[in-house]
Amino acid sequence: MTSFSADQRRALDERLSQRFIALDPAGYFLIKLDRDAGELIAEHYGNGIDERGLATDPNTGEVISCKGSGPREPLMIYRARSAKELGMALTEAEGPLPISCLDHALYLGRELQKAEHCLESGSPYIQD
Repeated sequence: MTSFSADQRRALDERLSQRFIALDPAGYFLIKLDRDAGELIAEHYGNGIDERGLATDPNTGEVISCKGSGPREPLMIYRARSAKELGMALTEAEGPLPISCLDHALYLGRELQKAEHCLESGSPYIQD
C-alpha cells in the first residue's frame, strides 16, 4: 500500500472542497478566536435557501454575499475553551440545535480543531 504525502493530502482536500455542498437550512457559523480570553467563538446566523441553493437573508430574501454584504446580527454566540467543548455545545445542548446536516457538523468539527490549533500556536485563523 502506498502512503499519501502531505502535498497529495492537501491537493485531495482542495479537490474535495470544490464539490457542491447543500447549505444547512439551520444556518451558518462564523468562527473566531478571543485570544485574550483563550476561547473559541462560533457566531450562529440564520438563513433561508433560495431555489438555486444560495443562502438568503431571512428578513429581506436577498442573497448573502460571501464578501460581506453588511452587518448581520447572530442568532446566538457560543464560546468555549476547546473545540470539543464548543462542538458539544453545538450538538448536545437542550432544545433545538443550530446544526441540521451531518456534513455541516463534520465541517464545523474540522474548523473548530483548526481554530483551537491556531489559538494554541498563536497563528492566524482563517475559516475555510
